[in-house]
Amino acid sequence: MNHILLVDGMALLFRGFYATAFRRNFMENTNGVPTNGIFQYMRYLFHAIHKFQPTHVISCWDLGKDTFRTELYESYKANREDPPKALVPQFSLVKKVMAAYQIPNVSLKNYEADDCIGTLAETYKNEHLVTILSGDQDFRQLVDKHVQLALMLRGQGNYQLYTNDNFYDLVGITPEQIIDKKALMGDSADNYPGVKGIGKKTALKFIKQYGSIDRLLESMDGLTESMQKRLTDNLEILYLSKELATIKRQLPLKLPVEQALFAYEEATVRERLKKLALEHVMV
Repeated sequence: MNHILLVDGMALLFRGFYATAFRRNFMENTNGVPTNGIFQYMRYLFHAIHKFQPTHVISCWDLGKDTFRTELYESYKANREDPPKALVPQFSLVKKVMAAYQIPNVSLKNYEADDCIGTLAETYKNEHLVTILSGDQDFRQLVDKHVQLALMLRGQGNYQLYTNDNFYDLVGITPEQIIDKKALMGDSADNYPGVKGIGKKTALKFIKQYGSIDRLLESMDGLTESMQKRLTDNLEILYLSKELATIKRQLPLKLPVEQALFAYEEATVRERLKKLALEHVMV
């Protein structure tokens, strides 16, 4: 069975940039372009490759702020600041580094990297083992029999590995129920509210007790009057939040798995990176 590593590219790049930028160590190349995010990205990537030993690697990327989610809800992620100027030129350069290693770069207009990863995981999981590499807990909803999440923790090389076998023991609910939990509690990082007055603990309690939003709403007679009112008054935003929280798995993406085979010649990669003035990022 092949083992496919799906990389949340932007998450690793941002993480790598901030891990080094606080020391003002931007590692400019000979063209004067900062490369600190790329350098650290490569360290994260190759540590994961050495640890999980994938046979295939794919890196997925966002294409800007505007997606179907911002069309649904204008304030989605509107609380996030623009990326630092030193990071902006690294967005395109890191993809060239991936191309030098013959690692496919995948993205799709109007969707996030999350949706590309969700679709590829869904495509490959019946015949291959899939590991998702990210620092974003949202990917927990994708964990399945042959899909695992290597969640990056603080420090180099620290992961929480979520698998189909350990998920319930770690989280207390199923991967599918993560979506309904998020719909109830909202997400401050992505800037959508969920139901006002329902936080993380209450959302988890309801999903454990009722199993789903639909079952909860069917059983409202057993709730306090104030909670019934909260749910009734926020039904529209509740279902909107569920739509925003759901990672898409059926995008029109086609990438034959053989195109993602992780195999490269060091000399060839070094020459390609030299032309980009990026040979120093090679791990």
